[in-house]
Amino acid sequence: MNQAEMLPLLKVENLVKHHETSGGKVHAVDGVDFEVYAGETLGIVGESGCGKSTLGRTLVRLHEPDEGRILFHGEDITHLSRKALRSVRREVQIVFQDPYASLNPRRTVRQILGEPFDVHAVGTRSSRAGKVNELLARVGLHAEHADRFPHEFSGGQRQRIAIARAIALEPKLVVCDEPVSALDVSIQAQIINLLRRLQRENSLAYIFISHDLSVVGYLADRIAVMYLGEIVEIAPKSELWNKPLHPYTQVLFSAIPIARPPSEARRRRISMNGELPSPMNPPAGCRFHTRCLHVMPKCKTEVPKLVPVQTDQCDSRKVACHLFAEDR
Repeated sequence: MNQAEMLPLLKVENLVKHHETSGGKVHAVDGVDFEVYAGETLGIVGESGCGKSTLGRTLVRLHEPDEGRILFHGEDITHLSRKALRSVRREVQIVFQDPYASLNPRRTVRQILGEPFDVHAVGTRSSRAGKVNELLARVGLHAEHADRFPHEFSGGQRQRIAIARAIALEPKLVVCDEPVSALDVSIQAQIINLLRRLQRENSLAYIFISHDLSVVGYLADRIAVMYLGEIVEIAPKSELWNKPLHPYTQVLFSAIPIARPPSEARRRRISMNGELPSPMNPPAGCRFHTRCLHVMPKCKTEVPKLVPVQTDQCDSRKVACHLFAEDR
């Protein structure tokens, strides 16, 4: 069964989240639409400040959305009360960028990993010790680690603990918010391979948020590209990698380092005009028009819709650009 015949695990419709600051309103997420299907990884990429992390936190209701809908298993969870959200939180979890900040420094690993079972009244007190040991083994740690505190571990080990906590209740969807960006490259590879193994073992779906296209390209099935709070392109990884369509996506992909110097020398780098506009005052029309090499008059006044664009190999990609509008 292909995705066109499946019901999405998560569906996001016109999601909006603005932050009020002393300097004004930050348009962090502005009208985002996408779906995530069971067992797949959707990568979300873009420059720092584009709204990726705010999007992830809004999806799990750590931020309250201003507009739009979040549907999980077809149920609208956008405005569920804290009590009603409890059952949803068993199935939707998040892994943060900084594992040390996300782990309580005053609690042992046993207490940290046992907390989800306590909160949701899963199992007996005696059975939870065994579950903690099982979780540690699944993420490559040992039972003797259970009685240590977070500061006694390396960054990679702390992220393994954070991942163990996220999968404790066997969720269906895990939002990974820059989970390897604070780690050394060699440790990044270990954590990414751990995430892939857990996905195979548990049929997990991931939303993997990162500014590193190489990491996303290794893990994701589909990739959504964000710019100033909006998704400008979404497509299967192979299609996006081989032929990015949106001018902003082309710039991002042209900047990926290549390990083969001759190929790197022949590759044409695509530059952008100007600086990233402020999310407090995003440009009218297409938000990328102030930096785009293909800007047209309508780009400055009309907001392009995220519409399907069919290619020879793919009919499931979408692009928000007037270059691909049917009426241009």
